[in-house]
Amino acid sequence: MPVRDVLIIGAGPSGLATAIAAKQRGLDYVVVEKGILVNSIFNFPPHMVFFTTPELLEIGGLPLVTPYDKPTRLEALRYYRRVVDTFDLQISFHEAVTAIERGDDGVFTVTTTTPRGATRVREARAVVLAIGYYDIPNRLGVPGEDLPHVNHYYTDSHPYYRQRVVVVGGKNSAAEACLEIFRAGEAIPEQVNAAHRGTTDDEPVVIIVTYAGTVGQPMSVPARP
Repeated sequence: MPVRDVLIIGAGPSGLATAIAAKQRGLDYVVVEKGILVNSIFNFPPHMVFFTTPELLEIGGLPLVTPYDKPTRLEALRYYRRVVDTFDLQISFHEAVTAIERGDDGVFTVTTTTPRGATRVREARAVVLAIGYYDIPNRLGVPGEDLPHVNHYYTDSHPYYRQRVVVVGGKNSAAEACLEIFRAGEAIPEQVNAAHRGTTDDEPVVIIVTYAGTVGQPMSVPARP
């Protein structure tokens, strides 16, 4: 079995940047991805606009061209496909890593499986974990969190048409979700809520109801220790 210089787990932007650097330095590498290219970005809301400017998303010196101040999800997907094609990166998709073992000689043995149950074993002198965090939602650890109507990912406002909606979170993503749901007219008036937890033991949770620039009645509950 050939021993590669480096095996990269994850074909997101970080994994792609690592692969580019490895290739430019003449290293024998391969990228293993359990899903598809930039799988997390693909699962973002379809109409999402990034909070950052294009140059901060660029890798490998390849420009991300957009007519807007900030790129969209669709533009990012196109861009990262172009990155892979431009640098001709070696990526094996739909392979989930199930085991990583290090031998006495320092060589890593990496085992992967496919959705069809096929197993593959590779060896490498170094392993890079570029796996991100999208598959690990921030759970609250409260009763009812796993009920059918509770979602840990926001995709689109349409399913919430004329529904009462509570968005847990108080930063950019939560604010964007609240605004999108309200502006689409897909929630019962006065029932789009943003719930934000404090970060310290003595900081309360503040729930603020917002509609088209007006602020409703705030509520406070103790933060979880």
